[in-house]
Amino acid sequence: MAETAAVQAGTPQAGWQVDRFVVTTALAGFALVGGLVWLETAPFMVALFAIGTVLGMALYHGAFGFTAGWRNLVVKKRGAGMRAQLILFGLSSLIMVPMLHSQAGLIGAVAPVGTSLVVGSFLFGIGMQLGGGCGSGTLFTVGAGNIRMVVTLVFFIVGTVIGSMHLAWWLDQPGFDPVPLVNTLGVSGAIIAQLVGLGLVAWWVNRIERKAHGNIERNELLWKGQQHGILRTLISGRWPFTWAILILAAGNALTLAVSGAPWSITFAFNVWGAKALEAVGVNMSQFEFWTWDYPAMALKDSVLTHIPSVMNFGLLLGAMLAAGLANKFNEASRNRPEARQFMAAVVGGLLLGYGARLGFGCNIGALFSGIASASLHAWIWFACAFAGSLIGIRLRPFFRLPN
Repeated sequence: MAETAAVQAGTPQAGWQVDRFVVTTALAGFALVGGLVWLETAPFMVALFAIGTVLGMALYHGAFGFTAGWRNLVVKKRGAGMRAQLILFGLSSLIMVPMLHSQAGLIGAVAPVGTSLVVGSFLFGIGMQLGGGCGSGTLFTVGAGNIRMVVTLVFFIVGTVIGSMHLAWWLDQPGFDPVPLVNTLGVSGAIIAQLVGLGLVAWWVNRIERKAHGNIERNELLWKGQQHGILRTLISGRWPFTWAILILAAGNALTLAVSGAPWSITFAFNVWGAKALEAVGVNMSQFEFWTWDYPAMALKDSVLTHIPSVMNFGLLLGAMLAAGLANKFNEASRNRPEARQFMAAVVGGLLLGYGARLGFGCNIGALFSGIASASLHAWIWFACAFAGSLIGIRLRPFFRLPN
């Protein structure tokens, strides 16, 4: 997710102001896209657009980042961000695993375990540290006006398309079918096993922090936002992690209930890139991936009927609205990348996209939604992406990116 909270959701000045132009532009975007979605599809898609909008605002105002959270643990030996992620996974597992196995027609985020998953998630981990965010982090920081992240997003899309061209080959390499933990442990057993796993990761995080600092950082960010009233904090940020955790968990559960599948991000990038190539005359059906039923249907249909795309549009506009309300959009847009930072965005974006396609998603679709679906692949994705992130963190100084 987001590179750093300081850049995206810094504390407003005492005389809080709203960027009226950005807020007006975002609201006009809501009206336009929401109206087109309504005319093109059905009310449930408008609901998903609205859910995406709220998720974008929560990601921005909560500064809820995988990228910075993982890096802070490695570099600063501080685990507040990582602990917030683990709480989110645990809460979502408690909500969504029973949902998936008590209601017919709901499909979890499960994926095969094999070479493609391991390689893809490892590359993604490198890319998230060089590019500055994962799928959702790239989107919400672009929505908030971050110039470097626009570069990351463009090459993220390029990387996903290249990955789609190669995925069939990768899937022929050693691996095995998806492993839903519920199939062997039952609903209660799967939830308990995952909570134990998350608890062990939390113990490891706390051990690292205690060894480096002698104590665990007070979890003020978990409960406290800015020193303002609730209403002002809600509108202008920065939110406590708890607020973001509750909204992200509820948003994913609502996405599952409304759409029949959990929240995902990066397949939309695949569709956008493939549609762009087809628009200039490239026949995507020459690549096996685009002959499979779901990709072929998504490529043929309008993006306004494609659930991940519609939610991504909402996420972008939600982050833009949040940045305007916090009067931080122009601040983010002034951060022009240096040459090496631009190169890092290009390389990081390509690795993010290629890794996401091979690894069946990003921190949202593969990890967050995967654990919420009690799928073994999500845990393997977590470990491999974190290992890749360690490499990415070591590479950041070369690209003049601060650690």
